[in-house]
Amino acid sequence: MLQQLDSLDHWRNLPIKQQPVWPDPDAVAAVSAEIATLPPLVFAGEVDNLREKLGNAASGRAFLLQGGDCAETFAGATAEQIRNRIKTVLQMAVVLTYGASMPIVKMGRMAGQFAKPRSSDSETRGDVTLPAYRGDIVNGYDFTEGSRQADPQRLLKGYHTAASTINLVRAFTQGGFADLREVHSWNKGFAQNPANQKYERLATEIDRAIKFMEAAGADFDELKRVEFYTGHEGLLMDYERPMTRIDSRTSLPYNTSAHFLWIGERTRDLDGAHVDYFSKIRNPIGVKLGPSTSPDTALELIDKLDPDRVPGRLTFITRMGAGRIRDALPPLLEAVRDSGATPLWVTDPMHGNGMTTPTGYKTRRFDDVVDEVRGFFEAHRAAGTFPGGIHIELTGDDVTECLGGSEEIDEAALATRYESLCDPRLNHMQSLELAFLVAEELEKR
Repeated sequence: MLQQLDSLDHWRNLPIKQQPVWPDPDAVAAVSAEIATLPPLVFAGEVDNLREKLGNAASGRAFLLQGGDCAETFAGATAEQIRNRIKTVLQMAVVLTYGASMPIVKMGRMAGQFAKPRSSDSETRGDVTLPAYRGDIVNGYDFTEGSRQADPQRLLKGYHTAASTINLVRAFTQGGFADLREVHSWNKGFAQNPANQKYERLATEIDRAIKFMEAAGADFDELKRVEFYTGHEGLLMDYERPMTRIDSRTSLPYNTSAHFLWIGERTRDLDGAHVDYFSKIRNPIGVKLGPSTSPDTALELIDKLDPDRVPGRLTFITRMGAGRIRDALPPLLEAVRDSGATPLWVTDPMHGNGMTTPTGYKTRRFDDVVDEVRGFFEAHRAAGTFPGGIHIELTGDDVTECLGGSEEIDEAALATRYESLCDPRLNHMQSLELAFLVAEELEKR
């Protein structure tokens, strides 16, 4: 076991990116040591179950739906906001399940999505330069010297906030809230619009089908609860490494901060610390691939992270941009297909489509998000591979952060309810609209 732990820590000898500058290294080490003694947030058996389900998705027998905040905040970890995010993902999953006649693997970008990579280590406003905001688990968003200083106590708060979030997730998804016979109730509290009306019609069809099955004597125990997994970018090693434990049953290392973790576009260096660490843990893992990714890089990432070709082990999350996906994705699909490897392919139609308005709001056009999703499906149909999932930044609230959609949010409306501290998210209605589009694409397969 000691040898295994030594292997887990080889990343410490390698180049590492996107880590904060802690003012007191000893304080960080003490907090990390304390986190290592705290209970796991997820369990090895759950992680293994997810890997099996992602293997089904990779082979075309299921579809992954992953959604949640760009960056969770401590203040946003309220019961209402968590419930609304879960409701939105459940509604999207119902649309996909019913429309595509396929099992949907449900996963939140939540209970750990507190750290964010940044394009610059600092931010300047006027004549003041301060460290960049790296997420609530590192520093504060307020543009003051005290707020922007990296604080290791935030690591502990991140753990406890994640723990309370995942407790609520389990309660909502296992305690009757997610009962499929309550599909109508999931719309309560949301403003009405064409997407909601379309969902209501679908819910009525599901009601009729369930009543018929009940009359026929079907047992609906399985409809009372759903399996809901958690995932986040495994970025901050002072948090991820102490959350890594050796499972007593298998004697293998699992990262117990989440069921699924991914490596970002900025930290996927083949010889870097993140790839080395991720290669050692048993969790299913993802890698973000941008438009500059070469086929050789994709193949080398497979060899490094999934040398044994374990079904469900590796997910490629493509983030190309609507204008580039139809050119950039096909060479990757073809090279990986021809190699015989079968990673799960998932589209992230959000991160390649960012823009800033003249008034300074970071936003995305809903039409660009839709176009990238369509391009993703078109590329897979042409290559004969399976488009296995979608990874989106969303909120269950009626925010105004992304332009367009059936509500026709314009630049002037962004200021009405723009709440994200990092990147813009699809609101509840835009998320539902996207789910119907994806269901239509899956029906063409």
